[in-house]
Amino acid sequence: MAKVSKRYAEAAKLVDRSKLYTIEEAVALAKQTSTTKFDASVEVSFNLNVDPRHAEQQIRGAMVLPNGTGKTQRVCVIAQGEKEKIAQEAGADFVGSDEIIQNIAKGWLEFDVLIATPDMMGKLGRLGRILGPKGLMPNPKTGTVTQDVAKAIDEVKKGKVTYRVDREGNINVLIGKTSFTEEALVENFKAIYNVIAKARPTTVKGAYMKNLVLSTTMGPGIHLAIEK
Repeated sequence: MAKVSKRYAEAAKLVDRSKLYTIEEAVALAKQTSTTKFDASVEVSFNLNVDPRHAEQQIRGAMVLPNGTGKTQRVCVIAQGEKEKIAQEAGADFVGSDEIIQNIAKGWLEFDVLIATPDMMGKLGRLGRILGPKGLMPNPKTGTVTQDVAKAIDEVKKGKVTYRVDREGNINVLIGKTSFTEEALVENFKAIYNVIAKARPTTVKGAYMKNLVLSTTMGPGIHLAIEK
């Protein structure tokens, strides 16, 4: 642990905490200051001037990043009949209906994304206490409750990310890996930045984005300049 802490301390020295970096500067610095021996994740954290207690300020959605996330997503699809067959052909890792629902009820969660057809949501709804806290409950707003299961699977495999503001107004989004080129990370960042910016509620007064930080797994945070 001390070795990791020392590595982090050395990396942190390279970051000027009083400076607001451009995204191009921040991405280069993030790759330079990554402290892990594995291919670390690169994330961006938005702190927004919103109050999620108001329905119109609940920022939530999903999008496919231009260059993917670099993360292999295990997809589980709850469907039956023809949709089950389509999901299997589209490359879902797990497909089924009642049996999978029963397994989830017993604690099985060996997947990263859960997709369901609308007709199965009545049965899945009973698992809200298990799936909700893990962020795994399918939702129409993120495209995970759908009749077009093939499209949903394809988007996840290509690098779809979901975003949702928490109680404190924060949104954390994976934008790639440190092995990505700087150009790819910058492009992914700008894509998610534009989506979050356009989601600004009309009821928000004053500055919408209060803070913006780029970081890698176990690496120091790098504060970004917010475009006006």
